[in-house]
Amino acid sequence: MNLLFVADPLEVFKIYKDTTFSMMREAQRRGHRIAACEPRHLSWRSGGVVQASVREIRLTGAPDAWFEQSESELVRPLKEFDAVVMRKDPPFDPEYFYATHLLEQAEREGARVFNKPAALRDHPEKLAIMEFPQFLSPTLVTRDPAEVRSFHAEHQDIILKPLDGMGGTGIFRVRADGLNLGAIVETLNAQGATTLMVQRFVPAIAQGDKRVLVIGGKPVPYSLARIPQGSEVRGNLAAGGKGVAQPLSARDLEIAQALGPTLAARGLLLVGLDVIGDVLTEINVTSPTCFQEITEQTGFDVPAMFVDALEAALAG
Repeated sequence: MNLLFVADPLEVFKIYKDTTFSMMREAQRRGHRIAACEPRHLSWRSGGVVQASVREIRLTGAPDAWFEQSESELVRPLKEFDAVVMRKDPPFDPEYFYATHLLEQAEREGARVFNKPAALRDHPEKLAIMEFPQFLSPTLVTRDPAEVRSFHAEHQDIILKPLDGMGGTGIFRVRADGLNLGAIVETLNAQGATTLMVQRFVPAIAQGDKRVLVIGGKPVPYSLARIPQGSEVRGNLAAGGKGVAQPLSARDLEIAQALGPTLAARGLLLVGLDVIGDVLTEINVTSPTCFQEITEQTGFDVPAMFVDALEAALAG
């Protein structure tokens, strides 16, 4: 197969932990050909098809110069590839949004894109959980500071977060004393201009914010618990959390099995569910990670499961 990965610049990959790199490595091991581009390389001329300036690469196995590419970049229609794997990291900003529209047009022309562009748009990673209230801690989405104050009065210990945050940025905890609640709300919702999410604090964060991967509708049997360090309330690896792989709990499995088939049917081949204790906190669809950490700590080959699912989807 000829695979195109739409991703961040290859030069910034941290290959010792990068999930997209692990996908490429497994695909090449099976004899598939690899090409890469960035969203900025996508283009669409009136009367023509969506195309991209792509780099055809071969992974070398070296830790530094980890890939080789053909001498020059080639402009190719996306429909010429057997699969286009959208792996651009967040933020989900206007340029990401526009890229999904170009990829959706490429689908109309015959391209096979994973995750499906319309599904990426339809599942904002924090808001998407609201479809599944049976698995949530009490949660509020609002612009209204009065609603936030009322939610805090009811639940006492709360987490506030922006809807467009990533890597744990912009997350605040406010305890029963309400210290700085007003200032935090003003910061996050910009005097009522920006929507935020408020959730009852889940003490089980001390045991980790678990990333549960679902591939082709089926859960990976291990999660990566991102455990906060020191006095930090955030478990995100980008915020200094420690990643510890562990078998799925019965509740993790229940959530993954309930959501997996539904999300897969919508065109989401790869999903990363975030679970704290027994509650679902996010549904990550843009560029879920943790393949290498789980594989290295448990021996379960997550990249192989992903490429198996990709091959099956293309054969179906």
